[in-house]
This record gives sequence, C-alpha cells and structure tokens, in this order.
Amino acid sequence: MKVPERVRWAVGGLGLRGDERVLEVGGGPGVSAGLICAALTTGRLLAVDRSPTATRATTERNAPHVEAGRLQVLRRALADLDAADVAAALGDRADVALAVDVNVFWVDDAPVEAAVLHRVLGPGAVLHVLYGAGGPTPPDRVVPRVRAALGAAGFVDLADVVEEPGFGVRARRP
Repeated sequence: MKVPERVRWAVGGLGLRGDERVLEVGGGPGVSAGLICAALTTGRLLAVDRSPTATRATTERNAPHVEAGRLQVLRRALADLDAADVAAALGDRADVALAVDVNVFWVDDAPVEAAVLHRVLGPGAVLHVLYGAGGPTPPDRVVPRVRAALGAAGFVDLADVVEEPGFGVRARRP
C-alpha cells in the first residue's frame, strides 16, 4: 500500500529515537502504525481507534509488530481512554502522541478528549495534532481551534505547524 504523504510527514515529524512509548489516536487502517513501529527498537506503540474496522485493519496490517510486542491495538474512543489502558500497553504514560486527521479537536471544543491526553501523557511528552493539506477546511480555521482546545487542557509550548504536506499544532505536557 502506498503511504500517503501526509502520514509520512506526520510520522517523520515525531523525531523518534526508537525507545519512545507512543500513543496514536485515530490511526485508521494502520499505515502510520507501521511507520512508527518500524522506527522503534525498544519502544512501544499503543494505537487507539474507535472503529472496529480500523482496529482490525491495523492489527492485520501490522501483525509482526503485534506478535513482537511492539504494538498493541485498542478499540476505544479517545474520550473513553484511561490511564490504565495506557499503562497496560506502555508500562506507564506515553512519551509522545500523534493524531492525524482526527477532527474532534477542531469540530468540537474537545475538552474531554484533550483532558484525556493530558492525563495519559507523561511530563514533557509532546503531542502532535496534525491534518493533511488540501482538505476542504483551511489551516486558518482548524489551527486556532486545536490550539485553544489543547491550551484549555493545560498543554504548553503550543506551536502552529503549517507546511506543504499538512498543518496542525504541536504541544507539550508540562
């Protein structure tokens, strides 16, 4: 399967060293999970999606990573994710989190979802909420809403990201 440029860009922007505990939210069919797992050596990935179709596809596409213990796939809405889910998969809190094209952060105020991420990310963890360019909604409508949602949840060092492949917000959990 061809990897969409926005997915390659988003995963490349994580700057993974290989030992991180990564949380991916709404990864769809598991293409990004495969890229993330390929970059991990001792690290692990918890891929969370509310869709049974997406979680099945992620598990099947990345079966070797699941079997190696590098990937755990969980069917769960972000609002329902809790610290115990993350601790069971990653051994503690996540070091980095990624959400690509997850619209809840700009369509709604997303206070519950942003608060969940704040709880399950460890101190200093970086959150990347990104969207592929070329969609029907421009960055100037999306980025301020995402920034507001993450800021209201207590994230700091919010940085707008607007590049050719995509846009969004990177933030840090204090």
